Amino acid sequence: MATDRADYLDCDSLFTEEQRLVRDTVGTWVDEKVLPIIEDAAYEGRFPKELIPDMSAMQLFGSTISEYGLPGLDNVAYGLIMQELERGDSGLRSFVSVQSSLVMYPIYAFGSQAQKDNWIPRLGTASAIGCFGLTEPDFGSNPGGMRTTARKDGDSFLLNGAKAWITSGSIADVAVVWAKLDGTIRGFLVEKGTKGFSTFEHKGKMSLRASVTSQLAFEDCRIPAENILPGVEGLKGPLSCLTQARYGIAWGAIGSAMATYGAALDYAKSRKQWKDRPIAAHQLVQERLAWMVTEITKGQLLSWKLGSMKNAGTMKPHHVSMAKRNNVWVARECAKLARETLGANGVVNEYPVFRHLANIESVYTYEGTHDIHTLVIGEAVTGIPAYNPPEE
Repeated sequence: MATDRADYLDCDSLFTEEQRLVRDTVGTWVDEKVLPIIEDAAYEGRFPKELIPDMSAMQLFGSTISEYGLPGLDNVAYGLIMQELERGDSGLRSFVSVQSSLVMYPIYAFGSQAQKDNWIPRLGTASAIGCFGLTEPDFGSNPGGMRTTARKDGDSFLLNGAKAWITSGSIADVAVVWAKLDGTIRGFLVEKGTKGFSTFEHKGKMSLRASVTSQLAFEDCRIPAENILPGVEGLKGPLSCLTQARYGIAWGAIGSAMATYGAALDYAKSRKQWKDRPIAAHQLVQERLAWMVTEITKGQLLSWKLGSMKNAGTMKPHHVSMAKRNNVWVARECAKLARETLGANGVVNEYPVFRHLANIESVYTYEGTHDIHTLVIGEAVTGIPAYNPPEE
């Protein structure tokens, strides 16, 4: 199985038996259930909801939580789940990542006991779907500038504002929404069907086509007081969630790179030109393949080290920025080189290359753009933030 999973330096030996079992279980499922249908789903612009029961049965949602009957996997095992899902498609990894890191995590970390008891079991089995409302039409890289507000009104809150580019927004049963309450960012649980809450699916996407992406709108949306997340205030709430999600993206991007590298290698060995020799015999093609497998290997080692640090409690957000920035860039470059290697065949859905190429363009931008993560690393090594010019 997973013949397109590169392992040039035997990274497999770094993983525990349980971690390999988790990876291989998900990888086999991706090979058998995802790859046969994902090209059609992406071409049709359809999220393959029929795969959710299988993902639930494998306990992929909230898999690092050990309560509520969830498996309590370590962070490397979780990363390998993300790798294998994105080897299938970025949309699948996004779906599980949002459910786990952006919905279950804040409820589990910052929610009341009643909120946890109500939502974690349902989200963990995907009997309820969640989404994460932070990005707005005018505020992405600067989430602190959000315009969505909450106002106390008797025994409830009134939400007003809008969120954009929200994965699973139109199919979610609950949205974790971040809004300013008296100038302070707070998290709210907004349930599907709440009066004043509406969703609109983004149309015309050329990327992440097998994923639901939506806008959320709130117009005097009345939220019960018990639906506020009591355990966190300020921007550290949503940013801590993004750290969890970016960690998964760093692993997932390597899965995408593995898929495009595998497709390029197989094609180069089978496609024959010039005296019936495979194009893999050409120096320029070998240079591409050598670059791809080298960068994938470095990304594998970076992800493994990051996961080990996360397990030990020593991982910091700027460490995640390095892995997200590097590995997504590597996946983007691998997709481009694979497209070049396949020639005209690189743009048809007989092969996975162009789908991954289109998907990784979104991953390159979301949950912290390449440039923003560059500045995070820059601040970490210099001690000087460079996000905005100094005030006069």
